[in-house]
Amino acid sequence: MAVSEEQLERPDLDEIIGRQSIATKATILMRKQPIGAAGFFIIAGLAFLAIFAEFISPYDPELIKWEDMLTGPSAEYWFGTDQFGRDILTRLIYGSRTALAIGFIAAFSGATTGLILGVASAYFGGKIDLILQRFMDVFIAFPVIIMALAIVAVFGTDLGYVILAIALPFIPDASRIVRSNALALREIPYVDAARALGFSDSRIILRHMLPNVMAPYLIILTANIGQAILLEASLSYLGLGVQEPTPAWGLMLQGGAEELAESAPWVPIFPGLAITLAVFGFNLFGDGLRDMLDPRLRRRS
Repeated sequence: MAVSEEQLERPDLDEIIGRQSIATKATILMRKQPIGAAGFFIIAGLAFLAIFAEFISPYDPELIKWEDMLTGPSAEYWFGTDQFGRDILTRLIYGSRTALAIGFIAAFSGATTGLILGVASAYFGGKIDLILQRFMDVFIAFPVIIMALAIVAVFGTDLGYVILAIALPFIPDASRIVRSNALALREIPYVDAARALGFSDSRIILRHMLPNVMAPYLIILTANIGQAILLEASLSYLGLGVQEPTPAWGLMLQGGAEELAESAPWVPIFPGLAITLAVFGFNLFGDGLRDMLDPRLRRRS
């Protein structure tokens, strides 16, 4: 009896991904995963600030007022000013745009590259799998911050190289996690049936394997955004990331973390809180997303 391609789809794909609308999934998340919902609202708030920064911020982020330098929090400057007289609240709002843009692009690039390499490695196996995994082992051997520092030290601090330095360390972890899921998929009968029907390798990978590893991919992507924001702030703090006068949370820490910690503590405190809140929000949302997409965890709840 002939088997159609639709019949070869993994039976529990709809169970994992779900057919609910976005509004329905959001309702389920808020009811069953309040921690994940809290993370979602933090992310939504940061995204709102980043998108509407021009309308929300009270000042120009690059406006220098020497007469107001190191002014403490007040009705005019809610979070005070830095050593150049720039409004800290304004630069925090614009800094959310920098953090989210770099964090998302870097995390998406790293996780997606790892997704492709992981699925290809599991599907083809043999020497291709062996070679790719040895490359992943080499990358994993280097600490994330050391690899990022090496890349920007060699290529420079242009924005593209900063994103590359942040994205590259995310590839091995994403690749290995996706590969472990894809290895199980490769042995399932519907993949063998697809081969028997003469479907091309690219069609089997894109149609039958990639959709079934999207759940771990989305969890990895969400977690990596928070790590990317933290890594970008670390590079900027060391002077190897985003450069002045671009508003960035790491740069704001660089200018006041040590010298002004006692005389003007608001200068390092508020950027540090912004970084903490962003990473915390993505971690919470990632945990909630994992609980929703993992069928084993859903059955326990």
